[in-house]
Amino acid sequence: MRVGEGTIRVATGTDREGIRQLVNAAFDVERFLKKGGGDRLQGDGEFEELWERGTFLVKEEDEALAGCVYVEPREERAYLGLLSIVPARQGAGLGKELNHAAEQYAREQGCRWMDLRVVSPRAEQLLPVYRKLGYVETGTEEYAAALVEKMAIPGYFILMTKQLS
Repeated sequence: MRVGEGTIRVATGTDREGIRQLVNAAFDVERFLKKGGGDRLQGDGEFEELWERGTFLVKEEDEALAGCVYVEPREERAYLGLLSIVPARQGAGLGKELNHAAEQYAREQGCRWMDLRVVSPRAEQLLPVYRKLGYVETGTEEYAAALVEKMAIPGYFILMTKQLS
């Protein structure tokens, strides 16, 4: 699929390490949330589980990964996560393009809703972005116990959803 400049496509196995590096670079701003800092994808098996359950879409520019997003269809709903843009390209509209591609991909899988979660300590920065994309808050969810143990700053998830037309 082509959206804007460059190509957005379904990731392949050869993209795995590039996606891991991209996500960790994009989420570097959240290191303060975890005890001892650390990468978003830390080699604890989370990335491998996501790879098996869902699909990563990647945005290429000049034959390099500029962004990615994770989409996991769940019957009528899909989950959107790890929307990541190379730090040097953040603010250039790539996130909007990837979100649009993720929503289109979810529609093609028969999904009617897209769900996502925002960590509460980043609400001020992230909620306005997702609201602009048409998402609305639907509630909150406590962190899982295993995640609470890793967090340096207490918080919870803010749940957001968007109906896919």
